[in-house]
Amino acid sequence: MRSFLFAALLLTASSAAIADQHNNYTVVIKDHKFEPAVVEVPAGQAFTLLVDNQDKTAEEFESHELKREKIIAGNTKAKIKINALKAGEYPFFGEFNEKTAQGKIIAK
Repeated sequence: MRSFLFAALLLTASSAAIADQHNNYTVVIKDHKFEPAVVEVPAGQAFTLLVDNQDKTAEEFESHELKREKIIAGNTKAKIKINALKAGEYPFFGEFNEKTAQGKIIAK
């Protein structure tokens, strides 16, 4: 039973970003994809999205709904501050690799 619970916990952790103690959520860009592709955040709380671009090429984080655009050079990191969100889904994408770099923030 313990191994089942541990496996379920690992699966959950890998499918959604988890906040650190400072309300930061990390998303990695690798192979022109966001990992995790889903970031769950509490509604009504501001947070910072830490984007770690592990690709050699630049990517532009973009979200019309969040009103955010930021170019992140290859092999660098960026912080994107997000104001408190109402409950809902907020898609984001990589402007330079839009077909593969897709994600969303879910505020609950």
